[in-house]
Amino acid sequence: MAGNLVRQVSDARVLAALTHPLRRRLLDMLKVNGPSTVGLLAERSGEAVGNVSHHVGVLAKALLVEQVPELARDRRERWWRLTSTEVRWARADFEASPAAEAVADAAGSLMLDRQMECVRTWLGRRTNYPQEWRDGCSVSTEAWLRLTPSEAREFGAQLVALFETWSARPDPDDGQVREPVLVFGHSVPATP
Repeated sequence: MAGNLVRQVSDARVLAALTHPLRRRLLDMLKVNGPSTVGLLAERSGEAVGNVSHHVGVLAKALLVEQVPELARDRRERWWRLTSTEVRWARADFEASPAAEAVADAAGSLMLDRQMECVRTWLGRRTNYPQEWRDGCSVSTEAWLRLTPSEAREFGAQLVALFETWSARPDPDDGQVREPVLVFGHSVPATP
């Protein structure tokens, strides 16, 4: 993966590849753990090697992952990594056709499902974590704001910038144990 590349997705086929539930998990594993073989991804995900291999192939065709031949110990071993550090998409980029809009709507719903699954999993396993992780490390917050479209875009940009600041931060070499932490945010027009 070259540098801190942000890929802006505007192709419905790539978006469909990106948001399949298992493929999303595989991308998350590569993001958190770095390059992996299909076997390692299968072990971590609990899925069959053949199934993982198929989905890695779909991700490769969508240019979301690439092979890392320099990590292979022999000709048969294949290592995979993300092609970009961040992948983004905007619903507005898919309004050219009803089919693309349907893919974007389904993608948004599937990504929200994945985020909620992570929160629900935390709620079920938080008692297994030391107290220091249970005290204030998990945050749930919301606010009702009255905004113009311009203000909503500004708020969204500030939220993304905050995520980018922490996401681009290299892990300090200070000997402390760091857990993967999922952060996500949504701001949507809504009625109470």
